[in-house]
This record gives sequence, C-alpha cells and structure tokens, in this order.
Amino acid sequence: MDNLTFTNTILLMEGLKVAPQSSYPIFILLLLIYVFTMGCNIGLIILISTDKNLHHPMHFLFCNLPLNDILGTTVMLPRLLQDILREVSERYMTYVECVVQAYFVHIFAAASHYVLMIMAFDRYVAICNPLRYTAIMTNKMEVKLSVSTWGLSVLIVSIMLGLTIRLSRCRSKIENPYCDNASLFKLSCESVVINNVFGIIYTVIVFTFSLGSVFITYGKIATVCITSKNKAVNRKAIKTCGTHIAVYIVMFVSCATTVFLHRFPEYSESRKLASIMFHIVPPGLNPLVYGLQTKEIRQKFIKLWYRNKVNLK
Repeated sequence: MDNLTFTNTILLMEGLKVAPQSSYPIFILLLLIYVFTMGCNIGLIILISTDKNLHHPMHFLFCNLPLNDILGTTVMLPRLLQDILREVSERYMTYVECVVQAYFVHIFAAASHYVLMIMAFDRYVAICNPLRYTAIMTNKMEVKLSVSTWGLSVLIVSIMLGLTIRLSRCRSKIENPYCDNASLFKLSCESVVINNVFGIIYTVIVFTFSLGSVFITYGKIATVCITSKNKAVNRKAIKTCGTHIAVYIVMFVSCATTVFLHRFPEYSESRKLASIMFHIVPPGLNPLVYGLQTKEIRQKFIKLWYRNKVNLK
C-alpha cells in the first residue's frame, strides 16, 4: 500500500494511546478543561463587548487573545474527546475535514505568537511612553495590528497547506491526535523537501521574531520600572511582565517541542502530549493571567461576582 497512490478520502486517526480503564477519567478531565477554557474566554469577550467602560483600544486589542484561544481549543478538543471514547479502529476522518482542521490548527499556532507580540508592544508603549500612548495606540492602530496579525497568519498557513495538498497520497493513517501540516504531508510518498524547508524556515523566522520581540519589549519595560522612582507601581508592572513571560514560555516551549519532535518518530507519544498541552494550557491560563491582571476587567469581574452572590441570597 505504501508504494501506491492512496485515492480514498477516509483517513484513520492514531489518536492517543489510552488504556480502557483510563478513557473515561481522561475524557472527563479534558471536558472540564474545555468547558472552563471556553467559559473564561467567551466571558471575557462578552464583558468587553457589552461594557462601555471597556471600549478602549487596549481592550479591543486584548480581544484577539480569547478569540484565538477559543479557536485553538475548539478546533482540537471536541474531536479528541470523541476519539478517546472510540476504538482505535473507528477513529476515522475525511481528508477534507483533516485539511480544514490542520488549517485552523496552524492559524491558532501562528496567531498565538503574533497576538502576544502586539500585546507586548501595547504594554511597552503604555509603560515606557505613557504620555504618547493615546497618540500612538489609536483605534486605527489597533485595527491595523489586529488585521496584520490575522492576515499574516492566514497568508502563511494558506501557502504552507497549499504546498501539502498538491501532493498525492499513498498512506491513510494520521500519526497524531489531530491533523496538522506535518501529519498531512507524511501521507505522501513523494518528495516533501519543499514542505520541510518551507516549514523550517517559517518556524525559525516566527520563533526568532516572537521570542526576540517579547523579551526585548518586556526587558525594556523592566529596565524603565527599575530606574523609575515609583516603587509600588514598578513592582506591580514587573510582576505583570513576569507572569506574561511565564505564560509565553509555556506556549513557546509546547509549540517548539511539537515542531521539533515531528522529526523524531521514536518520541511520538511525547510529541502528542506536547501538542495537546499547546492547545489546552495557554488558552486556559491566558484569561487568568492577562484578563484578571487588567485592573478594569478584574474590577468588573469582582462586581459581577459580588452582585451574583447578593442575588443568590
């Protein structure tokens, strides 16, 4: 079969190797994580969109993060939850569904870096150039940054998957819990040098710019805070930067591990775990770290919680 072109449109998903006695506990755990993540991110979007006091450029820019997190968890977790309860031999997906899933998986991965980059830039301007913040971060600038984030993600991912779907297929098994570009071009017996080269170059560029811009930006913020005289505000800013960088590192490491281990089949189970962590840990942490550390959003949540508590009484 490996030496023949596979023309069937049905693919078999390898999924996670879960013992029968562990399938239901894992299913419940992932379901709770999904509900928590969706609830937090949807709640943030509703709060920002309905509260006029939060209709500011900073909060508009922040909405890109929960939107992307909703995309990242929804494109992967519901399908994974279904497969956990199925026999391995019954985990089927059409080729078209696989391509669509891979497309949005990579949109999420790319936007995860770009969104955190523009949010870091926003914080840099707010802390390092507070007097010029309103002049720089206008509504027009926020729209430009958001459109650039999603536009660049769509463009690059479209090119990357375009190079993959042109290939003929001689295999029908996706050796991953979900579909991504590498899993798709591994279905082909043709040369995938172009796909590998494009993927490696793009990954190196994104990782370099992402890592460099985030750490340089927060480094400058920390420097300004350390040399400033307002110690209380500075400690708060440094603490905020520290938590933001911690979440960024979790996202970066899980994403980089997934990409790196695709080149080493013997570590397939570690790659699967890293890829799933990439889709559930940052989307679950981002609303807590970025949302609740924003003063206006935190105050609104406290007021809503207190109001609901009073109403229940």
